[in-house]
Amino acid sequence: IWKGEAVQLRQQLEYLQQSHRQLLGEELFGLNVNDLQNLEAQLERSLKGVRTKKEQALTIEVKELHHKGSLVAHENEELHKKLDLLLQEQAEHKKVYGLHCNNNELHAHVSLQLSQPQPQKNYLPTETMILGLQLNSKTC
Repeated sequence: IWKGEAVQLRQQLEYLQQSHRQLLGEELFGLNVNDLQNLEAQLERSLKGVRTKKEQALTIEVKELHHKGSLVAHENEELHKKLDLLLQEQAEHKKVYGLHCNNNELHAHVSLQLSQPQPQKNYLPTETMILGLQLNSKTC
């Protein structure tokens, strides 16, 4: 029983290997016109299945890319809104504080002067000198 089954499986394996080689276009000698036409029809069916699967995969990929593009466009829109809001706030700060800004750099003119010490109410030894600093901020 086992020997007969082994022989049958070996023959089936040889047939499948021969069919595989023929599908690859190898060892076509000995095939008549009818066999070649059947092989061609089988290849065309297989190719049609491959093309269908490829088309499905490309369709899915295109949908995913459109979705990602929409997300990026939405994010870009949100960032533009935030930028507009920041620029508006910056313009309001310029009006309130009188600061001038060129090329996103804040410019304020500051002059520093030494001044006489201001009387303080804390008790320090008399030999300790107290220095005062007066800060004047001017805008152009």
